[in-house]
Amino acid sequence: MPLHPQVKGLLDNVAASGIPPFHQMTPESCRATFKQLFGALPPSTAKIAGTKDIKIPGPAGAIPARVYTPEGKGPFPVLVYMHGGGWVIGDIEGYENVCRELCGGSQAVVVSLDYRLGPEHKFPAATDDCLAAVRWVGEHAAEIGADAKRIAVGGDSAGGNLAAVTALRLRDEGGPRLAAQLLIYPVTDHYTKNTVSMVKNAEGFLLTRQDMVWFSDYYLRTEADVKNPHFAPLRAKSLAGLAPALVLTAEFDPLCDEGEEYAARLKDAGVPTKLSRYDGAIHGFFGFFSVLDLGRAGMDESCRWLKERFAA
Repeated sequence: MPLHPQVKGLLDNVAASGIPPFHQMTPESCRATFKQLFGALPPSTAKIAGTKDIKIPGPAGAIPARVYTPEGKGPFPVLVYMHGGGWVIGDIEGYENVCRELCGGSQAVVVSLDYRLGPEHKFPAATDDCLAAVRWVGEHAAEIGADAKRIAVGGDSAGGNLAAVTALRLRDEGGPRLAAQLLIYPVTDHYTKNTVSMVKNAEGFLLTRQDMVWFSDYYLRTEADVKNPHFAPLRAKSLAGLAPALVLTAEFDPLCDEGEEYAARLKDAGVPTKLSRYDGAIHGFFGFFSVLDLGRAGMDESCRWLKERFAA
């Protein structure tokens, strides 16, 4: 398919704004630009009961988090959400809209994490924080109106990577057992794999291959990290026994193929998995749900699927 007209309009607007590619900025300026980009979007209209900022004990100090509570009477299922941004940019403020929408649409508590970022905190800092946070949620679910037996992890892009890795680590390192994993155009391997989509969609669609080089180099410590399944879950020996997964991919995304390969590996391992490719879409479309019909569809599908998994 060609680019969806709304997606093309978004790309044209970004180009006209003069915003440089991610890899041409410093981490500091890129973080500010990312926040500005998402802050300019129309706010979520989802009806929720409220939010509360908390601190979760982590391996290197407190992990800031924001708890979104749906309307109604709990205990509710809970989604621990890991934001995107290449392990270098993004925060809970920039993901306010996404997490409000997920909370209202799935009728679940959403715990949005401000995990540690590179280059200040390199691999495995981010995944260590996410693992600790999910375990805390399991142990303290009642304190946030949640049900410890219905925990899901989710995230987009680098956050999808962290969600997938957290699911692996929970399986291998003592739980808790997850009900679901929501993986939105996740990073599942290193850019040097040079999949067809990484080459074909290398430039012109918001996220570029050079951006992935920039992000990965700021996140990883050594070449050995590239082969570590806690960075590249596609390199895990087995994906058996993982939580049911929904994997969203976008046609014009450098990460499309690795996300779809991960979904195929999950299915082959006997994990209930649904793969949804959004034709005409680019990386990041999910976060633009308030201005892109494809983003709205992705958000609605994710919320429906989560409700189904939590009810199973």
